Amino acid sequence: MTSTPANPPSPQYGPSLSLEAARRVMQAAEREALAHGWPVVIAIVDAAAQLLMLHRLEQAQLGSIAIAQQKAEAAAKFRRATKVYDDMLAGGGAALRLLTLAGMCAVEGGVPLVAGGRVVGAIGVSGVRSGEDAQIAAAGARALEGA
Repeated sequence: MTSTPANPPSPQYGPSLSLEAARRVMQAAEREALAHGWPVVIAIVDAAAQLLMLHRLEQAQLGSIAIAQQKAEAAAKFRRATKVYDDMLAGGGAALRLLTLAGMCAVEGGVPLVAGGRVVGAIGVSGVRSGEDAQIAAAGARALEGA
């Protein structure tokens, strides 16, 4: 009998996201945010979780700058969407140990950027409800997948 792991293996790291690709991701995420009138901060990091781009839309709250970066960094460092950890924490119990991990941001809105099946960076969004942040991040990620 074969069992399925609770968390499937994450993709391997690939070469870091180029600035040109980061621009495409940022433009797609910004379009999604503006289409809904959502004032957010969008952060894009490379495969090493180092900041490539940061964009604060008009009237986005200042606290969202650090949060967007943290979401992007966590998605890159752990090679998973931050929603995975958000859901784990919601379950309580042993998952609460996640709170002790350096660099962890267990709030939805951080998404790895994958090209050729490998993590090349990540996007993090903050400023509206976490599900809406994730919607914007996913729009950015799709721009890379479609290229």
